[in-house]
Order: sequence, then C-alpha cells, then structure tokens
Amino acid sequence: MVKSLKNIDKFVVIGDRILIKPEESNDKTDSGLYLPPGVSEKEKVQSGYVIKAGPGYPIAVQNEDELWKESKEPIKFIPLQIKEGDLAIFLRKEAYEIEFEKEKFLIVPQTAVLMLIRNDDIVY
Repeated sequence: MVKSLKNIDKFVVIGDRILIKPEESNDKTDSGLYLPPGVSEKEKVQSGYVIKAGPGYPIAVQNEDELWKESKEPIKFIPLQIKEGDLAIFLRKEAYEIEFEKEKFLIVPQTAVLMLIRNDDIVY
C-alpha cells in the first residue's frame, strides 16, 4: 500500500488532523469505458486508509494565575476516535492533497470523516 512507510514515520500530524492514503480508484466503469484521470477526485465522498493521526483536541489549562508564565504541565488532549489502519470515508472538499516520494496523501480534519471501517485483523 505505502512504499515509503519508513519516511512517513517522521511525519508529525498536528491536532485533529489525519494523514490518509486514498484508495486506488477504478479507471474503468462497469460497462467497460475508461475514465480520464482525475474523475474520481471530483467525487464528493472518498475513502482511504489512515496512515497517521494527530493527538486530538487540546484541553485548556484551568489553573493559570498569570498567563505570561510558562506552564510546567504537559498539554493534554481529547483523543481522536480514528486509529491508524482504519478505512475512513470522508468529504473530499475538506482534504488537502500532498505528494511525498511520488505518492499522493491527503490531510483531513476529523470533522470531515463521515464513517470508519475498522478491521483489527488487517496488517499494513
């Protein structure tokens, strides 16, 4: 699925964002007609596998007396529902496309994900 998984491990996904490898699209219709490149990218809803997920939504620190002081507590997050390896069905218009080592990836916020298909038996 992903050829350059070693280098992907160096990526740090921020906040509620998710790094998705889009599923390979069919370039042929059921009747046998070939579709031009980019047709499937115009679909409103797409799917792909979650490669990395951000830490979640940050929680504000409650007991700060003086805002200018540096906080000693680590930032806490509300975790995302999404896990690496999930098949995510998401709104395409919310996705940002990037290319890394000649492979296409999408960065999607969790709010754009409509549904997850989780299969713990699949190994990537």
